Amino acid sequence: MSFQSFGFWIFLGLSLALCRLFSAFAEAGAGLKPSLRRAGLRTFSLALVSLVFYILCCDGSGQALLPPSAGMLVSWSAAKYLQSGKPHRQAVFLLAAGWQVCVLLLYKYAAFFTGGRFSLSPVPPGISFFTFQQLWFLKEIYSGAFTLVPDRRGSFVLYSLFFPTVTSGPIWKPQAFFPQLEGKRADGSNFAPALYAISLGMAKKVLLADPLGTVVANGWALGADMTAPAAWVVILGYSLQLYLDFSGYCDIASGCARLFGIRVPVNFDSPYRALSAGEFWKRWHMTLTAFLRECVYIPLGGSRRGTARTCVNILIVYLISGFWHGAGWTFLAWGLLHGLAQVIERLWPGRERLPKALRWALTFLFVNLAWVFFQAPSLAAAGSLLRAAVRGGGGLPLEQLAAGALDSEATALRTLLPFAAKAVPGLVLAALFAIGLAVSLQRRSVVRRMEDFRPTLPRAAACGILLAWAVLSFSSTAAFIYSNF
Repeated sequence: MSFQSFGFWIFLGLSLALCRLFSAFAEAGAGLKPSLRRAGLRTFSLALVSLVFYILCCDGSGQALLPPSAGMLVSWSAAKYLQSGKPHRQAVFLLAAGWQVCVLLLYKYAAFFTGGRFSLSPVPPGISFFTFQQLWFLKEIYSGAFTLVPDRRGSFVLYSLFFPTVTSGPIWKPQAFFPQLEGKRADGSNFAPALYAISLGMAKKVLLADPLGTVVANGWALGADMTAPAAWVVILGYSLQLYLDFSGYCDIASGCARLFGIRVPVNFDSPYRALSAGEFWKRWHMTLTAFLRECVYIPLGGSRRGTARTCVNILIVYLISGFWHGAGWTFLAWGLLHGLAQVIERLWPGRERLPKALRWALTFLFVNLAWVFFQAPSLAAAGSLLRAAVRGGGGLPLEQLAAGALDSEATALRTLLPFAAKAVPGLVLAALFAIGLAVSLQRRSVVRRMEDFRPTLPRAAACGILLAWAVLSFSSTAAFIYSNF
C-alpha cells in the first residue's frame, strides 16, 4: 500500500477516526491519571493501525511478516537484558545486532553473494530501513544513551512499524521518537501544516518526479542512438527525479505523521545547494548520514586516529552506504565515488578558497555524474551513458524524450494551442526541468517550512489545487524509488 493509491488515503482516514475514538475514550476513562490514559491509548491505537498497515504492505504474507516480527522480539529481549545490569552485556548486544544484520543479508543480498543460486522471498517491505532502525535502538540502549520503559511494548512496536515511515524512512533515533508519545495528543492545529506538506509532497512525486522518470526511461530506451544532449537530459533528469521522489515521500510521511501529533525528523535540507560532497551528505538523507556517523564511523575511530585511518573509515562508511541501497556493483561504485570525493576534500583544504559558485558547480556536477551509477542497471550501462555524454554531437530528440510525460497536460496544450503543437514536447521538457530545478534548489525544505506554516486562503487554494491535480493523476504514478530499498 503506497501513498499514491486511493487505498492508502481511505486507510489514513479510518486510522484518524480510530485514533480520535480512542482519545475520546481516554478522556472519559477512570482509574488512571489523565496523562497516562492519553499516552497509553494513543500509543495502542497508533501501534494497531501501524501493524495493520504493515500487514497490508506484506499482502498478508506470513513469510514477509516473520523477519520483522522476529527482529522486534530479538531487539526487545536484548534491550531488557542490557538494561538489567547482568553480565555479558557486550555479547548480548553483538548477538542481537548480528541477528538483525544477518537477516538483512539473507533476504536482500543472498542472491548477490551466491550469483543468483539462492535467494529468500518475499523480501519484507522496508527491511533496510527497519534493520538500521533496530541497530540504532540497540546501540543507544547498550551505550546507556536511551532507557526504555520495560512495560511499554506497544511503544516499541510503534517505533519499529510507525506506518508513515516504515517502508522508506526517515530512520528514527529512539530519542527522537519515544518522548513524543508522552506529549499532548494531536489537535486541530496540526491539520493545516500537515495538508501543506502532503499536498507539496504529492505534487513533487506525481507532477514532477514521475514525468521526469518517464523522460529518463525514454532516454535510456534510445540505446546506441543516444546523443550527447539526450545523455545530459537523462543524467540531470534522474538527479531531479530522485530528489523530488524521495523528498516528496518524506514530505508526505511528515504530513501524515503530523496529523497524529508526531514530528518526523528532517531528512532533506536542500542538498543540491551543497558546496562539497561532505556538505551534500549533511543535507541528503540526513537520518541515514546520522546513523552511519554514530553507528559506524565513530565506532571505527572517526577522525581520532590520524589522517590515513580517517580516510579508510570514510571509505568503509560510504561503501556500506552504497551496499545498503542495493545488492549490485553499481551501488558499490556509487558509494565508493562519494567516499573518494570526501577523502579528496579532506586532503585538499585549499578548496575552501575557491569561489562559492565554482565549488557549487563542481559539487553539483559530481553528484549528477555519481547518480549515473546509482540508476544504471550495470557498470557497462553506466559507462555507455557517460561515453554518450562526452562524445559530443547530435541533436535533442524532443519527441522521443517527452513521449508519455505529462500526457494529459500535453494533450490539453495541443488542443488549446494547435498552431504550436510541434513545440509541445519542448515546452513539456522545459517546464519539467525548470520547475524541478527551482524546487530542488529552494533554500528551505518543505518539512522546515511546515513548522512555521500559517494558513491563508490563497495558500489553502494552492494546496487544494496541487493535491487534487496529483490525485487525478494517480492512475499513472510509479512506486517511490526508495521503496525498493
